[in-house]
Amino acid sequence: MKEFALLLLLVVVPGLGRADTRPVVIGSKKFTESVVLGEMMAQLARGAGAQVRHRRDLGGTQVLWSALQRGDIHAYPDYTGTIRQELLRLDRHADAEALRRELAQRGVRMSLPLGFNNTYAIGMKRARAAALGIDRISQLAAHPALRLGFTSEFMDREDGWPGLRQAYGLRHENARGLDHDLAYRGLEAGSLDVTDLYSTDADIHYYDLRVLADDREYFPVYDAVLLYREDLETRSPEVVRALLRMEGAISESQMILMNTQAKVDRIPEGVVAADFAHAQFGIEVEVERESIAASLLRHTREHLALVAISLGAAIALAIPLGVASARHARLGQVILSVSGLIQTIPALALLVFMIPLLGIGAPPAIAALFLYSLLPIVRNTHAGLHDIPDSLRESAEALGLPAGARLRRIELPLASRSILAGVKTSAVINIGTATLGALIGAGGYGQPILTGIRLDDIGLILQGAVPAAVLALVVQGAFEWAERGLVPRGLRLSRSD
Repeated sequence: MKEFALLLLLVVVPGLGRADTRPVVIGSKKFTESVVLGEMMAQLARGAGAQVRHRRDLGGTQVLWSALQRGDIHAYPDYTGTIRQELLRLDRHADAEALRRELAQRGVRMSLPLGFNNTYAIGMKRARAAALGIDRISQLAAHPALRLGFTSEFMDREDGWPGLRQAYGLRHENARGLDHDLAYRGLEAGSLDVTDLYSTDADIHYYDLRVLADDREYFPVYDAVLLYREDLETRSPEVVRALLRMEGAISESQMILMNTQAKVDRIPEGVVAADFAHAQFGIEVEVERESIAASLLRHTREHLALVAISLGAAIALAIPLGVASARHARLGQVILSVSGLIQTIPALALLVFMIPLLGIGAPPAIAALFLYSLLPIVRNTHAGLHDIPDSLRESAEALGLPAGARLRRIELPLASRSILAGVKTSAVINIGTATLGALIGAGGYGQPILTGIRLDDIGLILQGAVPAAVLALVVQGAFEWAERGLVPRGLRLSRSD
């Protein structure tokens, strides 16, 4: 009888008695150390028998945090100073136990420190600092003309530039935000004098920088830790146990060495992490290396999917909206105004806005690209229909054609050149903007571009930039060819160009 009851439960409740085969998703931020730690986490989880996906090079802290809370990722590496002040908005003196209590209320666990402190620091080229006699942050106040360039996140976060400026009484008015990796190149080129550093960056030695002493002890401790969802302990306790092997296992010198191997020696992050995992934990990991051709094919598929789905949906909605705006003046003003307003929202901001609604990956990228594609099509459809001569409209009405037939047989064909031009414009813009989707895990040609910028690898940047440019040219040519079949012959012959 007991056996029968158990069998009934297995039939009635699908999946009972089967292991959870959903992949464990690890996230990492868009800097080398985070990617190396993410690779190490992924390899330890695989060693515990789990299927693992590593979403690397995601955008800033808030992108990872939102994804963790939604369950789009299950774990990622972060730092106590960032958690304290950027995520939880706690007092800078809040201890680790206070962090754990606050995180637990949000369904998140925090590991013990991994063994190193990667705090913020302020740096200059050694020669420039020596020439000005600067070795402490407080001495910057005597040089208000210095050109400051900080990472965009550092510019806005509470423990970044605003607080630093107040703590040290800095009067510099020319501080600007830019990408972390580009800031180093700005120092090297002489276009910047001062930037923010991560204390374990390999770039400090590579670019011969002087780390200025934090003589007023402004920056808190940024112990590296792991954040993971509480439900991961129930779903995959063996994965959690494997990840927690990283607690206290990585010294500052070891982390700097791994960063140097990845950033300076150009050893793939997966190989760097695998070598450390073998030496430290005694696990053997075989790292698969994707060929350039396979990588290009994968990124092309991802990019085409982003563009095709978002553009197709935009065409389906924008043309009817353009028709409505041409027929109803007041409604048209509203439609064009809203479409134009969407176009003014910065692409990265729109992508981040989509994360709470759609998570990370392709869906929010497609939604953002769809919204960006609307304006050119709506505007050109409206313009094409609005510019049809009144005499032609009157002739169609005199023939007794109903409104729907007039639209299909006369008005849309007459406006087809303008509509197609709008679609072509949207397609080309879409292809370029889709590269930003890599910041939220959507893949595509943006992935090698982001990785190339992070690693200062022109070859990787070109692996994304060149195919994106070629795809834009191919799409533009395809629309020129399609015009022959979609635009009436008489309109094509009347072109002045």
